[in-house]
Amino acid sequence: GAVSKDRIPIPTTKKHSPYPTKERTMMLTKLCALTIGLLSSSTLAFAPSTPQRINKTKQNMSATPMAVPIEPSKRDAEYGRNIAKYLVDLHDAKATFDFCGGMMFQLVLTDKLRSYLENVARESDADEQPVVFDAAKSRMFNIPEYSKNGLVDNVRLFHGREVRKVPNAAGGMNFVLQLSLASSDGKNDPTTNDPQGWTTQEVEGYDGWGHDVGRVWRTGERLEQEGVVDFRKTFGQDSFTLCHRFYLHLDGRNRLWLSAEDGCEGTPSEGKSFLGDLSNMFGL
Repeated sequence: GAVSKDRIPIPTTKKHSPYPTKERTMMLTKLCALTIGLLSSSTLAFAPSTPQRINKTKQNMSATPMAVPIEPSKRDAEYGRNIAKYLVDLHDAKATFDFCGGMMFQLVLTDKLRSYLENVARESDADEQPVVFDAAKSRMFNIPEYSKNGLVDNVRLFHGREVRKVPNAAGGMNFVLQLSLASSDGKNDPTTNDPQGWTTQEVEGYDGWGHDVGRVWRTGERLEQEGVVDFRKTFGQDSFTLCHRFYLHLDGRNRLWLSAEDGCEGTPSEGKSFLGDLSNMFGL
């Protein structure tokens, strides 16, 4: 039928963009760059002005495998019940634990705890071997003789800290999970026990079963004032931390989990996470 004078038919053979050609080209270029970055999880670099020859037969596109196995069957075949050696090797390999589905924390043992576990590792059946609870003990309050306090035994329970703003921490997110050696008397004065371990104030004020929001976060300066040796030298001038008690348990797939008392937990990972790559890409 006839077309009304106040209505203009929209062509169906050609679509118009609201952006000029130059601006549209720039937008498409940026969109392509962002998409490639998200898909490849790597930062982009400009192509060289002269072409480079690539030997495809020698190019290795796979990531370098970890020296320490994390797949349960391979882990058990190599370590069996020797969890002390497994923790030492994870520390030495700068292994990361994937917490909360993408937050990569590098596992760091204090010098004193590493030395202690290395001695324990000489006998896989030693009474001091760290206990790994079964999948039914998915929360700390599920384990036998659980009580709300700051005490640990370096076998079933461990003192630890989540440390933030650590430059160059493995995993690309500036996170570290530090485990330390507790004293037998529970006082844990770092001047006489583990110089990098919990302070008396951390033990006495511990309330790790509660939510992080209401808990006391400590700066490196405060920890050093309480007696910890060289915390900022080890983890950086801007680092800060929150103490937790930790324990180990398996899940239904026989994976190992390092779990904090508040329920946050992580499992050994193969490296950087997608979230870590995004953080680096956008300078977060």
